[in-house]
Amino acid sequence: MINKGKLFIVSAPSGAGKTSLVKALMDAHSEVTVSISHTTRKMRPGEVDGKDYFFTNVQDFKQMIKQNEFIEYAKVFDHYYGTSLKSVEKQLAKGLKVILEIDWQGAAQVRERISDTKSIFILPPSKAELEKRLRGRGQDSEEIIARRMRDAENEISHYEEFDYIILNDDFDQALIELTSLVVEDMSHEPISEDKLQALASDLLSKC
Repeated sequence: MINKGKLFIVSAPSGAGKTSLVKALMDAHSEVTVSISHTTRKMRPGEVDGKDYFFTNVQDFKQMIKQNEFIEYAKVFDHYYGTSLKSVEKQLAKGLKVILEIDWQGAAQVRERISDTKSIFILPPSKAELEKRLRGRGQDSEEIIARRMRDAENEISHYEEFDYIILNDDFDQALIELTSLVVEDMSHEPISEDKLQALASDLLSKC
């Protein structure tokens, strides 16, 4: 693959603010784009096929897997999600900075196939704040929230596999750090090891 652009992975547990940060980054910088994933889940109100996701059925998705068309794919919340290799190649050829919003499983697959990839993990400031953000959406049942919290713990347990960690305690500061990594191709001041260990201990603690 000829990479004229640059590929980035941005991962985070649900509720950490990943989507909002990436959207703000894209709004401010036209050269930044997000790869549109394929998914087998049903379209939600307001979503547009080809803009939010490429919506497909399970049979067609599995056929794409057989034909090795995905750079990564995973089953999340009982639905398949995958990133088309052809789609990413087209965006990179245009010189764009392409972000993959994927989980740790997908990130591992991408790193195996494309070594020149910068991976970023976004952490919430605490377990309590993460749960507060999930409840603040007002759209999930207690059962779903509990499941998302369990899945968040699993996702967070893989943070050390990523090149960079961003703490989304203050949104504006987190956006500055994300911009530095993606747009300016610079590093940011890393979280101190002591603070990171304390944060991980809280986030990975059992309820």
